[in-house]
Amino acid sequence: MYKKILVPVEPSHVERHETALKMAKQLADDGGAEIIALTVIEPVPGYFAMAESMPDMQLKAGEETLKQLRSFVGDGSSIKSRVLHGHAATEIIGYAEREGVDCIVIASHKPEFVDFFLGSTAARVVRHATCSVHVIR
Repeated sequence: MYKKILVPVEPSHVERHETALKMAKQLADDGGAEIIALTVIEPVPGYFAMAESMPDMQLKAGEETLKQLRSFVGDGSSIKSRVLHGHAATEIIGYAEREGVDCIVIASHKPEFVDFFLGSTAARVVRHATCSVHVIR
């Protein structure tokens, strides 16, 4: 059915993403699809970015996040792990388009009042992705 499945993961909410990863594995088993777990590190506010050590801090954050993501998907897993820097929804959609992803499996929280004005990452991905999107609650 699908050839390439993307599972966005936010390390601070791993419990939500376990269900999304299980769903991606089920979808992949149907047709032997490749699964990619992706975490996006949001931009640092401008007043922090002026520090001279900022590039080193971003590099270390990326390395630590990649370690956490690999730990989440499991040692020896065939699931690929990727870490990007930027705004989550934009990076998820852009990666999916660049890499030919045909399905995104994304976890979502129950919407709160503020989400109706700003929109969650999952909602933005659903509205703007050019491929199929499965939202897991």
